[in-house]
Amino acid sequence: MRLTVLTALALTIGAPAWAALAPGVVAPDFTTRGAMAGKEFKVHLAEQLKKGPVVLYFFPAAFTGGCNAEAHAFAEAIPDFTAAGATVIGMSADTVDVLKKFSREKCAGAFLVASAGPRVIKAYDVALDRQIPDPVTKKLRSVTNRTSYVISRDGTISFVHSDLSAADHVRLTLAAVRALK
Repeated sequence: MRLTVLTALALTIGAPAWAALAPGVVAPDFTTRGAMAGKEFKVHLAEQLKKGPVVLYFFPAAFTGGCNAEAHAFAEAIPDFTAAGATVIGMSADTVDVLKKFSREKCAGAFLVASAGPRVIKAYDVALDRQIPDPVTKKLRSVTNRTSYVISRDGTISFVHSDLSAADHVRLTLAAVRALK
């Protein structure tokens, strides 16, 4: 009995945190502001889905180690996502001004990054129970969990990967997009 409880505990601790939105659920639509290559854009999920599937990846905070690495990895893989017919959008609780700089410096201007407000964070169940200082105002602000969704053209979630490690998000979402064809 004791071994079973310890094994279950170890598996729970080592397992990634899963987002509440499961495959097959309709992705909540939203409109927000974002940036690409330093320029501000309006981002509307329904409009992006008209072009094909969307990889919506939430990251905790711009200009942090894991988020910088993840943005770089997505930027390098954009030709593969484009060839598979998908659009990539990075989302965080950062302000648009922070994301303008992040989109130039860490995303290589290759894809949109957008500001996720409290309503979007709640709708996608990506709130992380942590706060960090805003790089501009220095006030504490919320951060999101590192969760990637692949949303099919019809607006349903087809794949979810939620793990604070940035290591597998690009590889797994690209494979999920390719599996849609």
